[in-house]
Amino acid sequence: MSSHREAPEISKDPVADSTDVYAFVSPEDPGKVVLIANFIPLQKPDSGPNFFEFGDDVLYEIHVSNRGTSEADISYQFRFTTEVRNPNTFLYNTGPIDDIASEAWNRPQFYSVTRVKDGKKQVIKRNLPCPPVNVGPRSTPDYPKLAAQAVHKLPRGRKVFAGQRADAFWVDLGSIFDLGALRPFNQAHLIPLATMDGINSVQSYNVHTIALQVSIDELTRDGSVPSNPEAPKSTIGVWATASRRASRMYDEKTGTYVGHGPWKQVSRLGNPLVNEVLIPMAKKDKWNASEPSGDAKYAKYVDKPELQGLLPVLYPDVFPKLAAYTKPRADLDAILLTGIPKGVVPGFANYTGAVKADMLRLNVAIPPATPGTEKPLGLVGGDAAGFPNGRRLVDDVVTIEVRAVAGLTIPLVDPNYTPDDAAAAVQDGTSYTNSPLLDTFPFLGHPGGGYQTTPGTTSVS
Repeated sequence: MSSHREAPEISKDPVADSTDVYAFVSPEDPGKVVLIANFIPLQKPDSGPNFFEFGDDVLYEIHVSNRGTSEADISYQFRFTTEVRNPNTFLYNTGPIDDIASEAWNRPQFYSVTRVKDGKKQVIKRNLPCPPVNVGPRSTPDYPKLAAQAVHKLPRGRKVFAGQRADAFWVDLGSIFDLGALRPFNQAHLIPLATMDGINSVQSYNVHTIALQVSIDELTRDGSVPSNPEAPKSTIGVWATASRRASRMYDEKTGTYVGHGPWKQVSRLGNPLVNEVLIPMAKKDKWNASEPSGDAKYAKYVDKPELQGLLPVLYPDVFPKLAAYTKPRADLDAILLTGIPKGVVPGFANYTGAVKADMLRLNVAIPPATPGTEKPLGLVGGDAAGFPNGRRLVDDVVTIEVRAVAGLTIPLVDPNYTPDDAAAAVQDGTSYTNSPLLDTFPFLGHPGGGYQTTPGTTSVS
């Protein structure tokens, strides 16, 4: 998974569990950057009567670093409040919800957006309504209308959306976590099975999305709109966090849990699959609670990833060159921890300095690809607007990162190395099969409806 249930403790707290972060120059408006943070993984659409929602007791944040320190120079904070309109019914809605202000919606959510810069907080807007979840055609008969009503315009040309969306990530979880198998290459596995197409385990599941669109000059260190892709000021670092109060106690009078004390970070996410695949299990929750600027202590797991050693074992005779490679993985270090310096890829750089930190690194001077022409393999596929230059919804990050770990990107920093033939072919065999992505903000597809979704089948053999 990108970061769905990636650590033992946060997997027990899905409301605060970040699943994916995206950052890209808007194809709708190239003068803007879109920042997206998803939370609450693997939502079954039919999970009533208590449907999924943001946590009133969680501080959600999207951070931007722009000075090469890998520390948050700008943060956007999101706090949620839930109301119960009719305390005498168990129902989420008592009739069709034809408007996000409908009284038939019994449990609406509202939120505030706050910008923090240089320690100073500015509340941008309060009491912004979320849309309901997609219950079904009787309860939410025109879901696109409800979602559109939840796209809010803010000062300085900003836009914001917070609510349920279809998960835009795709991956074959059932195969990958069954001893590192990739279904298209099943016959080459140490324990061979019939070769078959991959199965997108995230299909039909929803997440809760916070999406923000802001002007480029609001995010750069000098308030400019850079045009030189090789200039240091052109690259920003992006990550998301969720925090809870230091203590939490049950209030018998209200029947709710109440937080006390300072905020403590419990989840963070920058690049996809870092905590999921590279960080050892015993260190995952500590990693979630730490700041990106302290990630040097985890660099050894990037420089010598466990999966690099497992691939030659799980796929005998397929990765002999990878098995023989013993140098630290400077290519992965650049992709995930520092950004790619000038001169490695002609005309491109997203280097943020020597401080090693897990952040998405977006070069805002590189224009977006024309919609429909994006290459899912991003930078390694010849599309400089794609991952690891930020991350778009269409980027096939599983294939990109598996191929990178398999040695495909080593020649970028070590020209004497020739990758195994399989490094350019390895993939999990899946594609995006959830609700269609949108051409306009917030870009993620509409969430699957509870009534409309058909549960999958189960097999034990």
